[in-house]
Amino acid sequence: MTNIDQVLAFNREYVASRGYEKNLTDKFPDKKLAVLSCMDTRLSVLLQEALGLGNGDAKIIKNAGAVIPSPWDSAMRSLIVAVYELGVTEIMVVAHTGCGACHMTFGHFREEMLRRWIPSSELERTDVDLDSWLEGFHDTEKSVLDTVAAIVNHPLIPSDVTVRGFIIDSATGELTEVCAR
Repeated sequence: MTNIDQVLAFNREYVASRGYEKNLTDKFPDKKLAVLSCMDTRLSVLLQEALGLGNGDAKIIKNAGAVIPSPWDSAMRSLIVAVYELGVTEIMVVAHTGCGACHMTFGHFREEMLRRWIPSSELERTDVDLDSWLEGFHDTEKSVLDTVAAIVNHPLIPSDVTVRGFIIDSATGELTEVCAR
């Protein structure tokens, strides 16, 4: 049985036993809060527990590195929807210690992609700068500062939205504030 098959089997039982009832809420975040964080598995439960967030308290947006690589990427789009459609008034950017996106390079990915039979012509596309697109960062604090600045300076984010940046310890959940607007 594959992992997905195991998930599907669990899901059937979960629905049949009405396990979802304890999580019922609506689409609006109770705390009017959005959190942009990393997709790292260490944060799957730790992030919400360390922030004291229950289901329905906040919009949690995750990507590799908790970054805004472009003003028009999906994370920024999600934040804009959260502000205008869902009533979000505060945004937390939460990076973490030991992030895999720190020191990530396209050179590494390139070798792995070639090894897995991705045609080299796809890795030399002219419509996408893969060096930039798959580049990580080298300083977590600077990455948080850059991400907060990208949100604060976005032309569609109103000035009355609070944006603050943090680094969470991947083991203990301790938050260290990096910056605020």
